[in-house]
Amino acid sequence: MKIKAKKSNLSGHITVPGSKSHTIRALILATLAEGVSHISNPLPSADCISTAHAIPLIGADVDMDFSKDGDPGKTWTVNGAGKNIHLPDDVVNVGDSGSLLYFLSPIAATFDGWSIFTGDSSIRKRPVDHVVDALQQLGAQAYISRPESSSCPLIIKGPVKKPGKVVTGGTVSSQYISGLMMSALLLDDPVEIELTDPKETPYLTMTQKWLESVGADVFISEDFKKISVSRPEKLSAFDTTIPSDWEGVAFPLIAALITDSEIVIDNVDGSGTQGDDAIVSVLQSLGADIVWDKKENSLTVRGGKKSSDGIGRLSTESLPSKELHVNLSGFPDAICAVAVAACFTEGTTYIEDIGVCRRKETDRIVVLNKELTKLGAEVEEGDDYMIIRGHSPVLKDGSINPAFSLHGEEVDSYDDHRVAMSLSCLGLGLRDGSAITVKDAECCSVSFPHFYELMNVIGSGFETV
Repeated sequence: MKIKAKKSNLSGHITVPGSKSHTIRALILATLAEGVSHISNPLPSADCISTAHAIPLIGADVDMDFSKDGDPGKTWTVNGAGKNIHLPDDVVNVGDSGSLLYFLSPIAATFDGWSIFTGDSSIRKRPVDHVVDALQQLGAQAYISRPESSSCPLIIKGPVKKPGKVVTGGTVSSQYISGLMMSALLLDDPVEIELTDPKETPYLTMTQKWLESVGADVFISEDFKKISVSRPEKLSAFDTTIPSDWEGVAFPLIAALITDSEIVIDNVDGSGTQGDDAIVSVLQSLGADIVWDKKENSLTVRGGKKSSDGIGRLSTESLPSKELHVNLSGFPDAICAVAVAACFTEGTTYIEDIGVCRRKETDRIVVLNKELTKLGAEVEEGDDYMIIRGHSPVLKDGSINPAFSLHGEEVDSYDDHRVAMSLSCLGLGLRDGSAITVKDAECCSVSFPHFYELMNVIGSGFETV
């Protein structure tokens, strides 16, 4: 499917679906628990549905409350495996979900027997050698099936021997660290983890809070280099409501800021468990008109002529160095949204510590460089950074900025959901007469089902072509 995006202005309210990160953690912990858990407002995305399909392989029953039309319901019920949890009774196909792969493989290593993990073509390019090394340190056998490859299929022979300390980098992803933490719920002795270079640390805090909510004893040092997890005496079922996904909030947020728009994003998560909420302060430092009402759990976003000053110009001019330096090591999935915002910002933006973005669904540094350059942006790429020299569409007085040169073109999503959504939103901020066509745009269903339909309700005007 191709989506066409052109100049549009947004208005009204939008609610972003539940958090993928929270939904997958809830599903897995409900599987390990004894009893029936209810998960309200789950994200019905491809990754979460892959998880719901995988956990019965280790003993859980899942009712997704499908409608007559085949759509998942608003509350999912998990009858946990509890003491009857077992080795996966088939190959675990994680689809396109790196979270599922990295969470469930350490859990599978606690069982006696062989487990096999694979996935789609994207997953079969993502590294798992760091998982192999960590599991081998715990005494399990772990192998990559293809010679000269560092990716799935992944083969594991458990159980782990007496748990000890795992020493690992933490730079590739935080997800397998969370998986190791979850595996401790099935082990008699504590699991200790030493990270030499921890990244994506807000997600480790999220896992900590989830584990503590089911009774585990979790310690994480202030620098995130030392982690210890001990199982609870009993892991009981629970009822929970999934908060909205900040990674999804980012897209209507930037779309409103680069257009003459005023929108309210409802049901935003103010718990602090999603590191991606830092995008609000990043954008506010550029002069973005964003009001976060934490009592009402809403964001009011005004862009362009709808902003409080009637201009809505994003600029680095008020920053100490007159440059924006944003370190995304804690929330790297924001790279696509931040990069698009930078293209509409007067001044230079340095997006730093993003090496992990090369190992997502795509190499997002390469992809963003290529596609944004195609649209007229000035982008420089390094091993773990991007530099974007952007221009606001307007000058300080609100008149047209002749230096703004972004234009329409057909671009490729590379089947990466965040690339597809960010480039589609970029098209809304172009000048009259320009349009962007995004190829393979349907991939956004991985994390934001019905993204284009929901955005059209508030006026985006996305067209299928």
